[in-house]
Amino acid sequence: MLRCVKYILHNNGASLLNQHKSLIRYKHLLAGNFQKSINLEAKWGKRFLTRNSSTQRKKEKIVGSWLLCCGGMVYVAVALGGVTRLTESGLSMVNWELLGEKKPSTAEEWKVEFSKYQKFPEFKLKNSSMSLDEFKFIYMMEYIHRMWGRGIGAVFLIPAVYFWKQGYFTSTTKKYVLLLGTLIGLQGLMGWYMVKSGLEDKFQDVNDVPRVSQYRLASHLGVAFVLYSLFLSSGLTKLMPPVSIITTSKNLMHLKKIAHVSKGFVFLTAISGAFVAGLDAGLVYNSFPKMADRWIPDDVLALTPIQRNFTENPTTVQFNHRVLGITTLSLVSLLWIYSRKCILPKRASYAINATMLMAWLQATLGITTLLNHVPVPLATAHQSGSLLLLSFALWLSQELRLLKYIPK
Repeated sequence: MLRCVKYILHNNGASLLNQHKSLIRYKHLLAGNFQKSINLEAKWGKRFLTRNSSTQRKKEKIVGSWLLCCGGMVYVAVALGGVTRLTESGLSMVNWELLGEKKPSTAEEWKVEFSKYQKFPEFKLKNSSMSLDEFKFIYMMEYIHRMWGRGIGAVFLIPAVYFWKQGYFTSTTKKYVLLLGTLIGLQGLMGWYMVKSGLEDKFQDVNDVPRVSQYRLASHLGVAFVLYSLFLSSGLTKLMPPVSIITTSKNLMHLKKIAHVSKGFVFLTAISGAFVAGLDAGLVYNSFPKMADRWIPDDVLALTPIQRNFTENPTTVQFNHRVLGITTLSLVSLLWIYSRKCILPKRASYAINATMLMAWLQATLGITTLLNHVPVPLATAHQSGSLLLLSFALWLSQELRLLKYIPK
């Protein structure tokens, strides 16, 4: 009996042992398959993330190129505006249409357009002897400037709608796009508001010079500079993302501050140049470094109250532009000298060198333009140079944007 019990227990025990071994083997098999599944999912997940990141980067580059293209068109618009102002063509078109004015194509249409111009102060007081051919020239200058501005709106709006629908924009980019679109619309309205100031029937005396308001001209140019700056900085961010720089050097932090101050003075000097253009202040003292035989002219505070001189007295406006220009050049030179003490990434070094070179070139252009009584080619180059100098200053700020200081 006892032997029978032992025999049964022995056989069942072996059977249970074999079942236990099979269960362990099965568990190992499941664990192996599970691990393989996890590895496979991780592998495919990594590939998906890499592909997704690559696609997103491609979209960012496309958007960045589009933004820089729009910025380039704004740059050309500023240059065209300068030529329009210098050739005194801005008041030739006396109407404004949102979608564009029809350019005269026949002799009769040109005569009708010329007759409209003849009703306004600029013709009556200044251009009464103008021929039809001369009118055609100034009309075409203003027409090209206006149509180029509308072209900027089209090049911005059509891709913006497409990119928005296709999901190319991040939430931050969407805010920028809305802001840029608003500024483009504002710039167009500001342009017409400026032109209207020169068409108003407020120039009665024969000694009056019909011209647009220098305040509106400065506002028009200021909006253009802000618009260009936003296009450039946002485009550079997407195409050339700034490198994060961690530094223990206080010199580098001081360099960043000087770079921002220099950029601000570049902008202020350019806006003061709009007042110079608006008042033809470049024609009152054509000598340098002194104004005639004085460092500070006698008529610098000729108007009352005193504050009017800074925006309405041609002498004071030119004097202020000189002071701001010299200050800007000094700041940029200090920036370059200070950068010699710092270890900088290559792109930041290139940006500082470019800013320094352009600052001296711009100062040279300004002095040459003044001494030669503001010829159109030199004056156009000088105005375009101000925007190019701002471009390099913005690029430098972009490269130093992620600079962080950590104390030792």
